[in-house]
Amino acid sequence: MRRLAFALLLAGCGGSSATTPAASASPGAASPAAEAEDPRLEVVAESDRQWTGVAVTEGGRVFVSYPRWSDDVPVSVARIEDGAPRPFPDEAWNAWSEGEPVAERWVAVQSVVADGAGRVWVLDTGNPRFGGVIEGAPKLVAFDPESGAELTRIAFAAPAITASSYLNDVRFDVDARRAYLTDSGDGALVVVDLETGAARRLLDGHDSTQAEPDLTLRIDGEPWLRDGEPPRIHADGIALDARGGVLYYQCLTGRRLFRVPVAALAEGDEAAAAAIEVVASAGPADGLLFGPDRRVWITSLEAGALLALDPASGATETLVRDPRLAWPDSLAAAPDGSVYVTTSQIHRTPDPPAPYRLLRFRP
Repeated sequence: MRRLAFALLLAGCGGSSATTPAASASPGAASPAAEAEDPRLEVVAESDRQWTGVAVTEGGRVFVSYPRWSDDVPVSVARIEDGAPRPFPDEAWNAWSEGEPVAERWVAVQSVVADGAGRVWVLDTGNPRFGGVIEGAPKLVAFDPESGAELTRIAFAAPAITASSYLNDVRFDVDARRAYLTDSGDGALVVVDLETGAARRLLDGHDSTQAEPDLTLRIDGEPWLRDGEPPRIHADGIALDARGGVLYYQCLTGRRLFRVPVAALAEGDEAAAAAIEVVASAGPADGLLFGPDRRVWITSLEAGALLALDPASGATETLVRDPRLAWPDSLAAAPDGSVYVTTSQIHRTPDPPAPYRLLRFRP
């Protein structure tokens, strides 16, 4: 069933037929609902390729990642320069083809994340087109964002991942030298010791990491279906309050936002399961971010909005709602206090009416 869910998702996630990705710094053409566009939401770049991840470094460098959900993905990771994507760290890393070596190549990148300590990390699921993990391909690699020099590499293998894992997103506790990841393929959390490279799989199959079975997303007034069935996507968005020692996570096809103390995760499955709390039911979300205002920022798929949830009270505020937020995917905080968000238009593929956008929100 898990593999079927991702096959259903894949059926609608193909890229365009162009041979190279394109992006521009133009503000974009006005949409039919232009009067509803919020001036606090600025178009930074546009692309004819479907992107998911975004990262912004302390120096203001912006990175994006393109998932390999089709056979036609010429670039997996790019740094935005003068409004255009440049392969990162170089063209060779982005030149993988089926059957070639995987160690020094991007196979199926889902996320790119800056850790706030001078590194940009790339998460390679190693699972192209959701067809199954290729041995040796899943990896988490840190680079110098300026030079592109490799700094650290974590390789993933069983039992931390399974044959159908899809490592989706990652957050870093720099001081504790820990990384926390979601597995949306089989539903679990993975905790990595960045000093030793050891990875532990936790909450595998737990209710909090599994898609809600009877949930159908409704976007633009229509149910999100593949071959007549609602896809089931497990643990996906993740956010870390490193100072408070709390990890937040949510299934994409799920309405509940969960949290668990990282200390409980360190003790193992039993302690972690006993410490899990439901924070709120804010609706289906893709990306999460522990924001600069110490609230949990949420990309609302059904509302086409960015929400902020107060962890103490559970109160949720709509920060911005805009027709350009078509499947708001990943979030990244910038040094100037703004927040970047990608739109992946998964519900509109394979022929979305608008380009994929990278947007910047200034609260």
